[in-house]
Amino acid sequence: MKTIGLLGGMSWESTELYYRLINEGIKAQLGGLHSARIAMVSVDFQEIEEMQHNGDWAGAGQALAQAAKQVEAAGADFLLICTNTMHKVAPQVQEAISIPILHLADATAKRIKAAGMKTIGLLGTNFTMEEDFYKGRLVEKYELDVLVPPKSDREIVHRIIYDELCLGLVEDTSRDEYLRIIEDLRSRGAEGIIEGCTEIVMLVQQQHTDVPLFDTTSIHAEEAVLEAIK
Repeated sequence: MKTIGLLGGMSWESTELYYRLINEGIKAQLGGLHSARIAMVSVDFQEIEEMQHNGDWAGAGQALAQAAKQVEAAGADFLLICTNTMHKVAPQVQEAISIPILHLADATAKRIKAAGMKTIGLLGTNFTMEEDFYKGRLVEKYELDVLVPPKSDREIVHRIIYDELCLGLVEDTSRDEYLRIIEDLRSRGAEGIIEGCTEIVMLVQQQHTDVPLFDTTSIHAEEAVLEAIK
């Protein structure tokens, strides 16, 4: 079994999900008392969040690159950046290490293509919804049509992530807002929705809507399990 490298803490609530899902996946695949070989470094999200919102992506990338070096030094065979937004600095992180990054957007896009979908809605932080590091990869590499909410709704999605979900708060009123936004994306042609922030699954699960959801946290964890045992 390969050792899975996790670059976590962004936020720790979703990193906890990664740890559980990966170990459950290894047990399901191998049985018995098997658990995952994991090397993890968890950063202080307060520091990363401040750099995000100050536009200091070079500094954030440097911080993650340093943490990734620690993960590699601990024996990881490949790396997961346990957050959608920080894939913005994935190229900078990859340059700092010799092990490959299992890219979250690639894993998600493959699931969407396997489901036979072409037009997909994307929810996440403003960085993820508005910039090309994630959305552009889906369009250019996988030829998907990606829809995002209008600006006012993007602000709602972003605020709930940082002010609630990253603090472990799950509010019914916020779920209602997300479901409204999901329905709007469906009315515009979205065949499914990417939960493009690893915390969103805390708020909205498939039981809450009949619109197909692509939970990036679970998808990334499942891909890590398959990579570890292949």
